[in-house]
Amino acid sequence: MALACIGLGSNLGNPQAQVGQAFDALAALPSSRLLARSPLYRSRPVGPPGQADYINAAAALETGLTPAQLLAALKRIEHDRGRQPGGERWGPRELDLDILLYGQRRIQEKDLVIPHPELARRNFVVVPLHDILPALEVPGVGSLAGLRRQLGMSGLERLETVA
Repeated sequence: MALACIGLGSNLGNPQAQVGQAFDALAALPSSRLLARSPLYRSRPVGPPGQADYINAAAALETGLTPAQLLAALKRIEHDRGRQPGGERWGPRELDLDILLYGQRRIQEKDLVIPHPELARRNFVVVPLHDILPALEVPGVGSLAGLRRQLGMSGLERLETVA
């Protein structure tokens, strides 16, 4: 079993509900157990202009799935929520699920890079993850707490509504 950290985001089709349903789908993954789910955050979009704000969150899973199996399962969840493959890079989407970390492993493959290459640059990823795993160390990067201090809360709003 490995600790896998998942980033969740949505800015289409009732984003709060999308993220809530994604948490439920993560809890139902085979050979896995949802350990924690972060609060929801509203963030400004990264990428093409004119998009709605995103709702972001993070989840911690204990899983027996391999990284490739987990990625395939996340892609199925995205598809089931209406995401079509080949969309605009950083464009609007019903649901985006990313493997942020998988234990202390470092993976560099065509379709899978772990730790997620944008993790250390995105407060909308770091802050929710820090909420659920404040003592976490990011392989090759350092402490999540240090990243949290460095990135701050600019552009983020913690929502009182839970998914």
